[in-house]
Amino acid sequence: MSSNIWNSDLGDGNYRNPILYADYSDPDAIRVGEDYFMIASSFSNAPGLPLLHSKDLVNWKVVNYIIHEIPEARYDQPTHGCGVWAPAIRYHKGIYYVCFPMPDEGIYMSTTTDPFGTWSKPVNIRPGAGWIDPCPFWDEDGRAYLVAGVAKSRIGYKSVLHMVEMQPDGMGLIGEEVKIFDGNENGQETIEGPKMYKRNGWYYIFAPAGGVKIGWQTVLRSRNVFGPYEYKIVMRQGDSPVNGPHQGAWVDTVTGEDWFIHFQDVYAAGRITHLQPMSWKEDWPVIGVAKEGNDYGEPVLEYKKPDVGEVHIERCEPATSDNFTGNKLGLQWQWNGNQKEGWYELAAESLRLYAMHKNTVYGDMPNLLLQKWPAPEFTCVTKMDLTHLTEKDEAGVISMGVKYGLITFRRNGDKLVPFYIEGVQKYGKILPDTTEETEKKLPEIELAQAQEICVRYTVKQIGKQDLNPSEKEFPLDQVTIEYSVDEHNYQMAGEMHAVPGRWVGVKNGVFCASVNKESKGYAVIHNVEYYR
Repeated sequence: MSSNIWNSDLGDGNYRNPILYADYSDPDAIRVGEDYFMIASSFSNAPGLPLLHSKDLVNWKVVNYIIHEIPEARYDQPTHGCGVWAPAIRYHKGIYYVCFPMPDEGIYMSTTTDPFGTWSKPVNIRPGAGWIDPCPFWDEDGRAYLVAGVAKSRIGYKSVLHMVEMQPDGMGLIGEEVKIFDGNENGQETIEGPKMYKRNGWYYIFAPAGGVKIGWQTVLRSRNVFGPYEYKIVMRQGDSPVNGPHQGAWVDTVTGEDWFIHFQDVYAAGRITHLQPMSWKEDWPVIGVAKEGNDYGEPVLEYKKPDVGEVHIERCEPATSDNFTGNKLGLQWQWNGNQKEGWYELAAESLRLYAMHKNTVYGDMPNLLLQKWPAPEFTCVTKMDLTHLTEKDEAGVISMGVKYGLITFRRNGDKLVPFYIEGVQKYGKILPDTTEETEKKLPEIELAQAQEICVRYTVKQIGKQDLNPSEKEFPLDQVTIEYSVDEHNYQMAGEMHAVPGRWVGVKNGVFCASVNKESKGYAVIHNVEYYR
């Protein structure tokens, strides 16, 4: 079951940006032979660290996850904004490495010889809070290094990059940590997301600065690993509509071309993925296309596809729609917290979601089964059979962000009582202090009508909004939730302006819960269909 929701391959030798209109934030990528692999942040959603694969840097699909669950027991419950931040992926001597930060717990490393298979259990190579955005690097002499940024919310300061020697096997650090760059001293505030490379005897560190929504791409270079480093801004928004072109990865092709993958923050939909041509001038990169008189590039919206040589290209995109005919969940799905046994079962070409005990607000339920938004505008229809709910069970569809909205159907005797509910998470320094929910009761439904309940979830861009202090315009996205008992005639449940989650875009999905700890009830999800 597939739908063409967003594909950037124009079919005429060109592509359009973004290459992925979905929240694959903080991307990093590598080429191994003719294959490209990309990873992204996943925060407290599980499985974590999605791995995407491409043959041409334009057509991508999710092929694996690096970790089945987020390390540490606290992530059995949603810990919004925490968990797995900006990772790095590297290939060295036949081994794939993924290094990822958890800002409260440390820097972790996972490895494999088969990226499509099982990755090793992550090892915490630098325990402790504060360091983020690590990137490993192996030099020609066999020595290895790790460069990383810092999170002010955990360590008390920001805009600083550190370097430390790493064990050649990547499983530990050696020697003293050295501060190699301080963006507070040179107009490069909020420099972060460092990615390290070497070319023509220069050590390069690609690192965005200026903030996610309004920043630019900076590159450092030095003849020595530990510096001193000089710096240059190599990409700005300029006259393009691509605000804050941010953190990403330099990759090349077998034909010798250079390209740069990065993200753009578009607010509710999250941080979407772009691909820019890259060139060199006096041993400095220029990302995007430079206008006459400029020594930096600006993002392109349409461009000639990368020349990747004579390889077979499959026009594809990450999966969305699902009719649950496989023997495991599709890779488009993530849970709101670490998955536990008994949450679901795939049976009779459908998904059974069991009614897990609900003892918190909806946005903090770990057993929300969610997907990223896949396009700027789309509709998702979920068809459910709710006749197997038992007394006090409920099931429904949710739009999950800092502000969330949902429809839930609660079993009450021989009736289902629908409610439209909105919640708002109010944040303290790191985690939500409180969440406020309001609910609106909708007309009751006879249980006999519950075999073919459909929920229609629609996202539309209805205008622009200013998000101070950025002084930039961002899409104003409206979410509409409707429901039907006959697959044809829909009634309005509710609508709202979408607000992203804590560092993540809005996700939508399904759930089943109960205030009864001993419930044996379940919801049957027949299919989920996305279309534009």
